[in-house]
Amino acid sequence: MNTNELVRLAQMRRADAVTMIHDAKTGHTGGAMSCLDVLTCLYYDVMKVNPTDPRMPDRDRFVLSKGHSVEGYLAILADLGFIQKEELRDFSREGSRLIGHPNVKTPGVEVCSGALGHGLPIGVGMAIAAKRTGQSYRTYVVMGDGEQAEGSVWEAAMAGAQYGLDNLWAIIDRNGLQISGTTEQVMGLEDFAAKWRAFGWEVTELDGNDMAALQDYFHNTPNNGKPHCLIAKTVKGKGLPFAEGRKEWHHKVPNDEQLQQAYEALGVKGVDWRD
Repeated sequence: MNTNELVRLAQMRRADAVTMIHDAKTGHTGGAMSCLDVLTCLYYDVMKVNPTDPRMPDRDRFVLSKGHSVEGYLAILADLGFIQKEELRDFSREGSRLIGHPNVKTPGVEVCSGALGHGLPIGVGMAIAAKRTGQSYRTYVVMGDGEQAEGSVWEAAMAGAQYGLDNLWAIIDRNGLQISGTTEQVMGLEDFAAKWRAFGWEVTELDGNDMAALQDYFHNTPNNGKPHCLIAKTVKGKGLPFAEGRKEWHHKVPNDEQLQQAYEALGVKGVDWRD
C-alpha cells in the first residue's frame, strides 16, 4: 500500500482510539498512540488476514502482548471488518466484549492478552507449530519496553533462538516510558539491542513512527535462520500534542477540549461511528 495512505490510516485509527478512551472515560492513551504505526503497517500492508474468515488456517498470527494498548488494535479490526465499527461505541462498557484488553470473543483476536510477559512465549509456541506442521504463516508479537522486565520474555527469547524461529517477529514499542517513569529509571534496558543479539536474535532498530521505514523493514527483512527483533523507537502519546512524551498519559483520559485538539492535530473532523 502507498506510504501516504498508510500514514492517513494510522491518523484515522488514532482518532478512533482517542475517541473510544474519551467516551468510555478509561483507557491507555499513551501506549495505544505510540504503537499504532506498527499495527497499521502490519494489518494493512504486511500480514495475511481475512475478516470474512478470521480463523483461516494459513493466516498470519498477531499477539498484542502489551494488551492494555488495545484501543488502536480494536479500531483497526473494526475498520477492516472483523467487527462492526458501531461496536466501538461500547468499548469498556458493561456487557461489551470490547474490554480494556484483547479477548478471544472479538473476531480477529488470537489470544487473551495483557498479563505482561505472556505474549512472546505464546508467539514462540505459534511459530514452533508452524514449523512442525509445515505451514507458512508468520507470527508477530508486539511488546512494551516496560514489559522487558518480565523474566518470561527472556525465557521465550532463548527458546526462539534455540528453535531457529525465523518465522517469528518480536516488535518492541520502545517509547521509553512506563506507568511509573522512564524505563531506564525503573529497570534499565540499555544496551538493549546488544541484549537481544546476545540471545541469538537478528536485531533491527528504527523509528517506529516512520511508516516508510516500517514498510521497508517488514518487506525486506533478511532471513538468516534467526528470529527477528525490531526495536521500534516511538513517542508515547504520538499524534496528540498534550500527551506526547508524557508518562502521566500512560493511563489518562482526554477531556472534551483535548479530544477536539486531538482531532485537529490528526487532521480529522471526527469519527464515523460515534453518533
